[in-house]
Amino acid sequence: MSTDSDAGGDGEMERISLRVPQSLLAQVDEVREERGYANNSEFIRDALRDAVSPPTQLSEEALEHPVEGREQRHQGETVSRDGVKGRLGIGD
Repeated sequence: MSTDSDAGGDGEMERISLRVPQSLLAQVDEVREERGYANNSEFIRDALRDAVSPPTQLSEEALEHPVEGREQRHQGETVSRDGVKGRLGIGD
């Protein structure tokens, strides 16, 4: 995953230097690899972008629907896809 084209402004980049605890760097390395970043610079640039312009958060109302769905599933109030297809007489 690379979002270097999102550099913003005139596209010129400045080099910065920072110190982080080894334990934090180990966590950064692990998450960076999991998310497919080629290097720490790309990962940290994206993290900085998110800090400056955080991603849109879902409203409480929007978050209630998945919770309600999970509760219904746990209570056996939902029907599987195959069950619906069977009730409607729809084949594969």
